[in-house]
Amino acid sequence: MKFTRPRDLAAVAIVGGLLAHLLLRLTYDSLPPLPLLAGSTLFVIAVVETVFAFSLRARIQRRQGARPVQPLTAARAVVLAKASSVLGALMFGAWTGLLIFVLPVRDSFPAASNDLVAAVVGMIAAVALTAAALWLEHCCKTPEESSGKE
Repeated sequence: MKFTRPRDLAAVAIVGGLLAHLLLRLTYDSLPPLPLLAGSTLFVIAVVETVFAFSLRARIQRRQGARPVQPLTAARAVVLAKASSVLGALMFGAWTGLLIFVLPVRDSFPAASNDLVAAVVGMIAAVALTAAALWLEHCCKTPEESSGKE
């Protein structure tokens, strides 16, 4: 299994941003205002994955008192990390598409000012999720992989 490449995540983010921007151009005037913390759930997932990554890393490196990691647990963690990094990239693109849309129209639509703040919160949470997922994926490397070839 290959590790997630930044260019793959960038492609997902660009596609997500373009689709979100196109959808907003067509339907923004009929949408309700976004909750201010709409994207914050991604941040909660990022925190959970970061804690899991540090725990898993200690177990893989066989630190004192840590029980060994079952191969299926490591495989599941890698799948979670890959899925989360793609989700984070997709949502970063979507929130960026929203931000790009609401910046010029914030004077035309009253809800656009509020949505501007929601977009920034969502973008930050999406970056945090992507970073946590990449860290989790990195922590799933065996010690031989970490010090040697990748």
